Amino acid sequence: MNILQLDRVYFSYNSNYFIEDLSIDIEEKEFIGLIGPNGSGKSTVLKLCAGILKPSSGRVLLWGRPLHEYQGRDRAKLISYLPQMLYTNLPFTVKEIVNMGLYPYRIMPSTTPDEALQMAGLLDKSEQLITELSGGERRRVFIAMTLLQGAGLLLLDEPLANLDIKYQIELITLLKRLRDEKGISIFMALHDINLVHHFDRVIVIKEGSIITTGFPKEVITEELISNVYGISVRIHKQEDGSFLIGFN
Repeated sequence: MNILQLDRVYFSYNSNYFIEDLSIDIEEKEFIGLIGPNGSGKSTVLKLCAGILKPSSGRVLLWGRPLHEYQGRDRAKLISYLPQMLYTNLPFTVKEIVNMGLYPYRIMPSTTPDEALQMAGLLDKSEQLITELSGGERRRVFIAMTLLQGAGLLLLDEPLANLDIKYQIELITLLKRLRDEKGISIFMALHDINLVHHFDRVIVIKEGSIITTGFPKEVITEELISNVYGISVRIHKQEDGSFLIGFN
């Protein structure tokens, strides 16, 4: 069943459309990657999904109901959005930031702060200041906050940016666990094409329009990368479904 649906969405920052005729369906327990060149509209698409931006035309539906009809607290229980830039130079402990996920609730939700920290692998660091953590750990703090928030759809804007490969894999592994154990759907923008084989489905956009969507091993081709990114590459596919992209 669809959790979120963008139905023929257009969006303009000025007189010209930046997003054109965009239709996306996100189903339960999906792990979806969104890729495209810089300036292609990835962040804008996620903000439209989160209700931060309102379409110029078209519909954004959450559980079959127009997204704008939900009150702020009710929407926060269903959708959690983490922007590309997170303010992590704050004098708060890990647990204090995670507890901010309680905002939508007037009574304690079913997940406790300690359970959220445990799932994110941060229970032993709950009293540390977030400024004392590595970049990968800081991202996991905000993932734990969204767990406490209890939303069934997680929207992430390039959470792997500027992370070492070790922390990238740790974060992807955590997100897969959330999908499998908590039934959370994840829609995530990323820039490293070599990582898209981890996703159930990949959506490729260019200049605000969808170029193609499907299983990563079928979608990612040398021709597609040439068309979307304007570069010539050679793809080496592995038996496990992953691939390495080399430049010609």
